[in-house]
Amino acid sequence: MWEYTEKVQEHFINPKNVGEIEGADGVGNVGSIACGDALRLTIKVDENKVITDAKFKTFGCASAIASSSVLTEMLKGMKLEEAKKLTNDDIAKALGGLPKEKMHCSVMGREALEAAIADYTGTILPMAQGEIVCECFGVTDLEVIRAIRENQLKSVEEITNYTKAGGGCGKCEKRLSQILTETVDDLPAQIKGVKKEKRMTSLEKIKKIEEVIEREIKPTLKKDGGDIRLIDVDGNFVTVSLLGACAGCHSSRTTLKDYVEKKLREQVLDSLVVEEDR
Repeated sequence: MWEYTEKVQEHFINPKNVGEIEGADGVGNVGSIACGDALRLTIKVDENKVITDAKFKTFGCASAIASSSVLTEMLKGMKLEEAKKLTNDDIAKALGGLPKEKMHCSVMGREALEAAIADYTGTILPMAQGEIVCECFGVTDLEVIRAIRENQLKSVEEITNYTKAGGGCGKCEKRLSQILTETVDDLPAQIKGVKKEKRMTSLEKIKKIEEVIEREIKPTLKKDGGDIRLIDVDGNFVTVSLLGACAGCHSSRTTLKDYVEKKLREQVLDSLVVEEDR
């Protein structure tokens, strides 16, 4: 699975400041459960414009929980003006780093903080006034441009890692590529003459994995009284459950790696890693 630092594991297993501040001075809501990640951040600010308390509620993965947890620890005792300068990179660094595919979790933390401060000051966030380019995750062009500039992004895949835009149906990839070219001055020279391979979206990948399992893997396993069920697909990590005669079989590891993983790598993506659900 993902290689998480000790800090990420610590804040995921024992998250700090979980909950909601009653009578909060600022509330920031970002993401949505429908999109896979959601964060509600509440802050308390004293008369000296110092954040005295911060709490969070998060629906998401280990990185989302850890990013939210460490953010609240960073905020307590911080002056509001200093908090305004926090970046997603600051959050990621406080955790000792995040997998590149999970950087959007630190971005979500930064966005929730900005939303909470905007709620406290009664201002409207500029990012909210942008044009929606990714309907799957509600990401605007202004959010994409900001992510590109702040993190020196050079590819659509990196944009997806930081904003989730393009990680759903993939229809916005052409627009994301256009924004990238317009935002990064030296990008055309870098990619000139290079044929770009079409990137498989998350939905396409999951669909192909399901098709191969149903069409080839299941029938083969059932011949020996076994079965398989797809549990989850997280990036290139595929989690399955072996059933029937395959469950608990001394050769289950061999079946998993030498057959299931090999078959999925051949027909879907050669970087897939298959693990059994425990």
